[in-house]
Amino acid sequence: MLFTPAPVVPEWPCCGDGVTGGERAGCIGRSVDPHSACLAHLPDVDRVGHLASLSAGAAIDYRGTRFTDHLLDQLLNALKDPSTGHARFGDARFESSTFTGTADFASAAFAGSVDFASANFNATARFSAATFTGGCWFNEATFRREAQFDSVTFTGVAVFESAAFADIAQFHSAVFTDQAVFLLADFTDAAVFVSATFADAQFRAAAFNGGARFTGATFTRDAWFPAVTCIGTAQFGSTTFAGNADFGSATFTGDARFHKTAFAGNASFESATFTGDAWFDSATFTGNAWFEATGFTENVDFGAARFEQAGEVGPLVCRKTVCLSGATFRSPVTLSVAARRLECYRTGWASTATLRLRHTDVDFAHAVFEYPLTIAAAQAPFPHSRGDRGSIVLEDCLADTTGPGVRVMSLRGVDAAHLVLAGIDLTRCLFTGAVHLDQIRLEGNCTFAAVPCGTHWRRLRPLRFTQRRTLAEEHHWRSCWPAAVPGWQQNINGTGHLEHVSPAQLAPVYRALRKAFEDSKNEPDAADFYYGEMEMRRHDHHRPRAERTLLAAYWALSGYGLRATRALVWLLLAMIGTLLTMMLWGLPADGWRPQAVGSVTGQQIRLPTDPPDPINPTNALHERLSSGRFEKGLRVVVNSVIFRSSDQNLTTAGTYTEMISRLTEPVLLGLAALAIRGRIKR
Repeated sequence: MLFTPAPVVPEWPCCGDGVTGGERAGCIGRSVDPHSACLAHLPDVDRVGHLASLSAGAAIDYRGTRFTDHLLDQLLNALKDPSTGHARFGDARFESSTFTGTADFASAAFAGSVDFASANFNATARFSAATFTGGCWFNEATFRREAQFDSVTFTGVAVFESAAFADIAQFHSAVFTDQAVFLLADFTDAAVFVSATFADAQFRAAAFNGGARFTGATFTRDAWFPAVTCIGTAQFGSTTFAGNADFGSATFTGDARFHKTAFAGNASFESATFTGDAWFDSATFTGNAWFEATGFTENVDFGAARFEQAGEVGPLVCRKTVCLSGATFRSPVTLSVAARRLECYRTGWASTATLRLRHTDVDFAHAVFEYPLTIAAAQAPFPHSRGDRGSIVLEDCLADTTGPGVRVMSLRGVDAAHLVLAGIDLTRCLFTGAVHLDQIRLEGNCTFAAVPCGTHWRRLRPLRFTQRRTLAEEHHWRSCWPAAVPGWQQNINGTGHLEHVSPAQLAPVYRALRKAFEDSKNEPDAADFYYGEMEMRRHDHHRPRAERTLLAAYWALSGYGLRATRALVWLLLAMIGTLLTMMLWGLPADGWRPQAVGSVTGQQIRLPTDPPDPINPTNALHERLSSGRFEKGLRVVVNSVIFRSSDQNLTTAGTYTEMISRLTEPVLLGLAALAIRGRIKR
């Protein structure tokens, strides 16, 4: 049972009863039977006699008594166990007692119930290596100097509810085999529980104003830290939580270190606030890992952590970076994160996973997943799954970001066979080194980098790029050209040097993404990646010159069969050129008129009908540009485009011009039709 603090007028017979003057006036020390004075105010003869009546294991009651160093030493000597050389107590009551000097209970044995409720320790309180076999109560006790509980063993319940520790509190290697209650405890300086062992531990609403050190501690049952406040570093490295661990609504104003911490039960950090860096690297979460509405002002590191059965992690909010590099998820999981950056380098998923993200730049390089994995941009703020209905997770710390969009920065080294991207910004994504990109699924509005817009000048030549989807690596490669136009993005690696890949590496990436679009029946968007593939082949200097020349011609004439306007312009120019050639040199000077063969009475005459050889025009060039010759030449040109002969009598130059026209112009017309078909095909 818990003893209530002593009132101003104590419930026990006290030393100051009936005394109106002298040092005993107002003393609340428990009267020592059969005397009226407390142990501190007994005459020396009576005190010696009383202490002589005590023996090891005796029950004592010194509530409200004021102990000096000398008086406490006398009491400890009276209770000394000859076999151990240390004091041994039975039931001991020290409620509201005051220890003016060092309270040295080191190695003492408390065999019964011990009550230090509302006690005042004005100097060091030393309980190192003490043993509490029964329950002990330190509720509302005040420790003004260092409290030493190193290597203490609490076999019964240990209650430090509302205790105040003004100096460092040392519980190094302490053992709590029953319930440990630090509810509302106030630690002004450091609270040291390094290598301590707990059963049930209750730290609800405790205040750690000088940091908390639980490194190497073991909690064999449930550990409760809800609504705790920790100012300074909270160290839980290598701590083991065999039961559930509840840090709900906790506040960590300094760094929080959970390095190599093992959570065997459920771990709850719901609505907790971390204003410093938080480390969960190499931690193990065997049960659920609840981080709903958890806020991280700085970085949070889950590097190399293991999530065995976590079905849902988040939604959590982080103003800076969430690191999952090297982490492993062994079961199906939904990860909800709103953060500036999410690092998933070499993260492993052994089952299906869904990443719902907001405001985030994602590095997914070398991630490993054996089952379908979806990265989706959440358009609306995350709702509370277990909070008030209709409430949302606040994202105030991300108010200065450019928007809630999600940008994947790298997929290098990823096997994309099971990857689904939904509504993701891929303008800066690095794809080189990924495999099975032809099986990736792009859902929703996934955006890619665009080419520089507007007209640019290179060596006094105007340069304009037709808009298309491009890869960030192409931007990086083109930005390194000596005469690169503005608008191509540069890629600067961690050493500060420009980094880019070659066209030979980019061509297969474009090819794979083209196939991915085609397999999803998205032919129009696949065309941009075909264009990119052909561009990389054209600029690959390891390919034969003849092939690159052919590709250059293909690009110049029709943009690889994808630029209808370019092909039509070339067709129009070819037709104009053919028309002018016909008018100037292809049509003969005079048109030939056929002659018939007939008879004249009395004699026979012969009229030639074979056409004469065409006569090249000899008049001035401008005279040949007549409407009549234009009409004849236009007929030849139009017929040439559709592979028909105009039956027009032509000069030698005109004949060859028509042959060339009938060969080239239908090809240009076909390229234009192909480009139009490619843009409207379903």
